[in-house]
Amino acid sequence: MPIMQTLLGELNNVFRQSRINELAGRAEDFAPGKPLHAALTTQGSPLHGHAVNVLQGMPGSIHEVIRSTIYYALKTQPPTLVSFAWAPGYDYEVTVWQAPDTAQTRGGITVLVKSRYPSDAHPLAAGR
Repeated sequence: MPIMQTLLGELNNVFRQSRINELAGRAEDFAPGKPLHAALTTQGSPLHGHAVNVLQGMPGSIHEVIRSTIYYALKTQPPTLVSFAWAPGYDYEVTVWQAPDTAQTRGGITVLVKSRYPSDAHPLAAGR
């Protein structure tokens, strides 16, 4: 299984319904100017090193879309659930959509990240 799928699966575990209120207490970890990899990874976890490498390899604009979406979701009252998904792609992409709340249920936000497989070097990296 690609590492990206595994990492985002771990994020879905962290952002699940039973933990979202606890995570909302850490909303300021996702405030503007905060590094995404520091807020999303747990030091000492088996995937920590991989997560840091993958996240630091992403362009800053992708970081900011993900960070600001999480920050927004955690600051809503009650906090909005966020689901993460990954798909292979040529360059980095992020797509975000939000299902609004209804009278019967809370909505949620989905963040789809597309990237190369982490072991697949980008062709432009050879020229650096």
